[in-house]
Amino acid sequence: MERRTFIKIGAGTAGAMLVPVFGNAIAAEELLNPMATSAKKALADTAMDAARKAGASYCDVRIGRYLNQYITTRDLNVQGVTNTESSGVGVRVIAAGAYGFAATNAMTPDAVANAARQAVAIAKANARLQTEPVVLAPVKGVGEVAWATPFKRDWRSVPVKDKAEMLIAANKAGLDAGASFMTANLFQINQQKYFASTDGSYIDQDIHRLWAPINATAVDKASGKFRSRAGLAPPVGMGYEWFDVKPEHKVRAAGGVATLYRGGYDIVEEARNAGRQARAKLSAKSVDPGKYDLVLAPENLFLTIHESVGHPTELDRVLGYEANYAGTSFCTLDKWESKTFKFGSLIVNFSGEKTTPGSLGAVGYDDEGVPTKRWDIVRDGVLVNYQATRDQAHIIGEKESHGCSYADSWSNVQFQRMPNVSLAAGKAPLTPDEMVKDVKKGIYILGRGSYSIDQQRYNFQFGGQLYFEIKDGKIGQMLEDVAYQSNTQDFWNACTAICDERDWRMSGSFFDGKGQPSQVSAVSHGSSTTRFNGINVINTGRKIA
Repeated sequence: MERRTFIKIGAGTAGAMLVPVFGNAIAAEELLNPMATSAKKALADTAMDAARKAGASYCDVRIGRYLNQYITTRDLNVQGVTNTESSGVGVRVIAAGAYGFAATNAMTPDAVANAARQAVAIAKANARLQTEPVVLAPVKGVGEVAWATPFKRDWRSVPVKDKAEMLIAANKAGLDAGASFMTANLFQINQQKYFASTDGSYIDQDIHRLWAPINATAVDKASGKFRSRAGLAPPVGMGYEWFDVKPEHKVRAAGGVATLYRGGYDIVEEARNAGRQARAKLSAKSVDPGKYDLVLAPENLFLTIHESVGHPTELDRVLGYEANYAGTSFCTLDKWESKTFKFGSLIVNFSGEKTTPGSLGAVGYDDEGVPTKRWDIVRDGVLVNYQATRDQAHIIGEKESHGCSYADSWSNVQFQRMPNVSLAAGKAPLTPDEMVKDVKKGIYILGRGSYSIDQQRYNFQFGGQLYFEIKDGKIGQMLEDVAYQSNTQDFWNACTAICDERDWRMSGSFFDGKGQPSQVSAVSHGSSTTRFNGINVINTGRKIA
């Protein structure tokens, strides 16, 4: 049986978070032993043949091997090293116009044939309750193809000792710089995904992702007051070369208040800065509530994009399929049909894609065998499209899927998941420092913080990690207790300036949850530094009498 457990680690401003670990514990050296492609093809053919004979009009088979390595540290100690593996076969069919799905972790011809027959039986049972048949957008079979995350260093071949020493070095740098406590963690993912379908595709993909979150906490022993500063570096779809940082990978924040990263990550330098700034937060001025012009770095804005743009343009939310678990969407079909709904100002352009190298969402094909691509969601401020899978495309008049179907395990059925959703860079030359010069009263915000958003992804509140006052065109003192409030439409219509492509970079979410039973996915969001005028800012501080 597959074992599911949870590791509790310290990260982010909220303190602890739950990280799902799916699979059975294995030795580290076993991570490098893949299953032969020929064996996977034979199992897929067996399942598809059994499904056809049982009455399926369509069948796809996903054979997955999911490998994870998690290393957690606190201060100068390693708290845990976990290697897990989960492997099995999921079979999805259409029979009598309805879906059916079944899975097995027994990698034998008899087991996968039985799973296929069970999936057909489930589909036929579902058909008795279904009013309309499933309609799949066409996809051309691609034959036998392969795709892999481009990388130079395989994280699986790097000794655990070296990784642990890197994390401890980061913690030490943070402690030496002023932190009272430090955590550094390393999440490493390898998904070996084989997809086959009766459309004629046999697709073998090898996907790699990394995330190294850190957190510094400084304590004032006299008052008991404490402040935290989490890392600003993004999770990535790369190999271990992410840590081979070069000078060109470092990005200077506006006013030089932080070092940011694109293409490589100096975790020790970032931990040192986090320790220093966590200590500085203890004496930072608490913000005065009011209206401010906000200058948001990509490391902050990605989360606002994720929640206020990515989620409400998921077509299954729009149609009400997610209403019970995670809400619906204010981006209803009538707004899209009008072709005039002003989602944002004229300079706001959002696209969806799963093709950007180094991003969390980058794959060659989605979990329905659809080649990935880029498409517009908001163009010149107007809502023009959604995110749709093969069975949703006809609802909005699309001739093909957008290629955004995903399942987080062989044992879960694939469904519509958010692709990379990104804000296009500004067209006119503009740097963050130049953007700040036009701001009389504003706040510069970096890093993700706590947030809240309603079930239609409309009214929201977002925080951050670092806040700096902007006064008369200059970045000034550090602020604390900042959160900005708005609704999605007002916020994006208040967008007045976007830095050019030189400043464009991605951040993202490593564990984005959706569905019942819940599944997690990883997704990136790109933007340049962006300005929003006249946004309401509240003070989140709490005074104790």
